[in-house]
Amino acid sequence: MATLDLGTDLLSLTRALCDLPSVSGDERAIADAVEGALTRYAHLEVLRDGDAVVARTHTGRPSRVVIAGHLDTVPIADNLPTRLIGEGALAELWGRGTVDMKAGVAVQLALAAELTEPTHDVTWVFYDHEEVAADLNGLGRLVRNHPDWVAGDFAVLCEPTNGGLEGGCNGTLRAEVRLAGVAAHSARAWMGRNAIHAAGEVLRRLEAYTPAEVEVDGLVYRESLNAVLISGGTAANVIPDACVVTVNYRFAPSASVEQATEHVRELFDGFDVVLTDAAPGARPGLDDPAAQDFARAVLGVTGGVPAAKYGWTDVARFSELGVPAVNFGPGDPLLAHKDDEHCPVGQITLAHAALRAWLTS
Repeated sequence: MATLDLGTDLLSLTRALCDLPSVSGDERAIADAVEGALTRYAHLEVLRDGDAVVARTHTGRPSRVVIAGHLDTVPIADNLPTRLIGEGALAELWGRGTVDMKAGVAVQLALAAELTEPTHDVTWVFYDHEEVAADLNGLGRLVRNHPDWVAGDFAVLCEPTNGGLEGGCNGTLRAEVRLAGVAAHSARAWMGRNAIHAAGEVLRRLEAYTPAEVEVDGLVYRESLNAVLISGGTAANVIPDACVVTVNYRFAPSASVEQATEHVRELFDGFDVVLTDAAPGARPGLDDPAAQDFARAVLGVTGGVPAAKYGWTDVARFSELGVPAVNFGPGDPLLAHKDDEHCPVGQITLAHAALRAWLTS
């Protein structure tokens, strides 16, 4: 079993986390390593559900904060093991997970081990299956199975924010636009109806679509609606009788899932549209006193500014629980899931210093 040394430097810890297998559905090894590392610290109560690990302090502080991060990544693309490029202040760690979000997890683990007397009681959450369908999400499972494990007065998701603070998040839905045809021999195509050709109109509507930019509580959220998968056909000499175009809509948190679904149905009026997965967004919540205290503490160290989170994150789950939550962590979110994913080493150190300042002030 792989082991992690939480007392080592942040760069080495981040590399060790990135180089452990952890594509969604294959988090067992990294969850075992995280659990094994945390159980060495007497000030932490360590709990586990599947491949989600929770560590809690019990110091009797009047408030409790939840600091969470996911252990899984999207599939690798010849970008592991990690590579260190540059030296000193210009050093960058390249590889899958460096941005999304092993650098943030490394900061969590280092602080969980280090802070025996934080100014808030802290629940550290490390969970599985964030990068896949919402119903598999490990934090969602914890909320359903053990709501007391993730209870708190304020929450932080250590998602990449480039050292700034990102409020709320877009909602997300996936839908299938299903097209029906009539099968025939390709040598006698006039006897059938080509379902793949029928997808052309779906793609033209998407090509002509202009995504909205929506202001919510002072932050501007950029929407997007795209085809992300397409499938159809049975053989090279058969006119296809079915085709499916899967679309992904990232919508502003001012809209509900129902409103977003209706928007997609309106765009593809005349087609069979089937919703397959959806999760609501979260409003910024930066007017909450706990969020304002957090912003003053961490942005005073990083010099970042509040902005909107364009992607979906689990702040939405905390929002549904009535817990104010924000995104804060090292790494440029624009590099998440890219083949050239990389994170400045100095930003990992800065995020650690900022969270430490908040938890010890």
